[in-house]
Amino acid sequence: MKRIDIKVAFGCNNMCDFCAQGAKRYGAARKSLAEIKAALARAKKTGVTAVVFTGGEPTLHPDLLKAVRAARALGYESVQVQTNGRRFAYYDYCAELKKAGVTEMGPSLHGSAPAVHEGLTHAEGSFKEVVQGIINCKKLGMYVLTNSVITSKNYKDLPELAKLLVYLKADQYQFAFVHLVGSAWENRKWLTPRKTDVLPYLKKALDAGIKSGVPCYTEAVPFCLMKGYEQCVAERVIPEGPVADADVYIESYGDYRRNEGKAKRPECRRCRWFAACEGPWREYPELYGWDEFKPVKGKK
Repeated sequence: MKRIDIKVAFGCNNMCDFCAQGAKRYGAARKSLAEIKAALARAKKTGVTAVVFTGGEPTLHPDLLKAVRAARALGYESVQVQTNGRRFAYYDYCAELKKAGVTEMGPSLHGSAPAVHEGLTHAEGSFKEVVQGIINCKKLGMYVLTNSVITSKNYKDLPELAKLLVYLKADQYQFAFVHLVGSAWENRKWLTPRKTDVLPYLKKALDAGIKSGVPCYTEAVPFCLMKGYEQCVAERVIPEGPVADADVYIESYGDYRRNEGKAKRPECRRCRWFAACEGPWREYPELYGWDEFKPVKGKK
């Protein structure tokens, strides 16, 4: 399946420490419905059959429902809304999204308790809203896949967060290591944990999903750190396809990640996972170096 990521707007009602969009919230204009339809039509011509509407916060876009209906009218089989999840607290809104044609709801939860989640989002009440949103989506029979950003503030809480997501009956969850761009770059010195410090907590969090039969993944944590959990490396399942960003259309986000966004060093060529692995986001070794990453011996 090929999927297009359309960033429909950059405003947001959270102020997350890890926001990859950063100052775009102040300067980048939201896409018009006509621009969204044009991106959908362009991608469809190249065989794309899925779309994820992102931002910023896509649920703040006044024409999101129309954009969803436009995608379905063009023949898109999968329509996901990737969101901070706060507006999902309103059951009727979730029902409207489902009726319009959304097939996947993608709320973000970054902690197992308000203090952890809201310590990162700086939005009072947002934890309760996201949890209620997940409950609402499941009541509607919708597929829920969550995303949580791994930071120095929440990595020790990951096992409890995973237990909560399993309890809430999330259909899938992912832990994405913080990408040091935008606001995250400005906060990098205190926001970024060492990946090796994260691993014990991350693997316990993945164990909760594996034990319960819930698909669970981690992104931007290379294979060499994931021994025994290689099936949970998200890069193995991330759909290929374009990205319609603020003022640029990237034909292949996969090529961007592999060739520009992430990095590998010469020693990686000796690793059994070299072909499949994308490496960490390139800003991470600029901060901490390469000592944590050791080539894995043997053949895949």
